[in-house]
Amino acid sequence: MKNTLKISLKANEKIYINGAVVRADRKVSLELLNDVQFLLESHVLQPEQASTPLRQLYFILQVMLVDPIGAVQARDMFRRSLPLLLATFDNAEILSSLKHVDRLVAEDHVYEALKTIRSLYPLEQRIIAGEETATVQPARAAGGRF
Repeated sequence: MKNTLKISLKANEKIYINGAVVRADRKVSLELLNDVQFLLESHVLQPEQASTPLRQLYFILQVMLVDPIGAVQARDMFRRSLPLLLATFDNAEILSSLKHVDRLVAEDHVYEALKTIRSLYPLEQRIIAGEETATVQPARAAGGRF
C-alpha cells in the first residue's frame, strides 16, 4: 500500500484486519496508514456461495486474510487450484486476470487479488450461462469446461 487508505464503516459493520475481526458500534471512518491485509464484511463470501470456479478461488484467498492460522494451508490450496483453473478456462480476459492474480498473491497483495477475481464474476456467469460461446471451444463446452 503506497498511500493511506480511508474506509468508512456503517454501524455494526465488520472489517477483517490482519486476521482480527473489528466491528464498528457506530458509523466510523478508519484510515489505514501502512500495509495491512483487510477485507470488508460486504466482500466476505460464505462457503455455500463458493459455487463457481472463480468463487471457489476467491474463497481460498479469503481464508488467507481472515484466518491467519489457516493461511499457509490456503496458500498451498491456491497453488494447487490455480493451474486447474488456467487449464479450464479459454477466455483470454479470465486467463490474463488469473495470471495477474497469481502475481498479486506472490507479492502478498491478496486484497487486490480478491478485487480482481470479483471483477470477473459477471464474465464467468455469462460463460456459464452460454452467453460467451465465442470464447469457449466447442470441445470444452461439451465436456463441461469453461
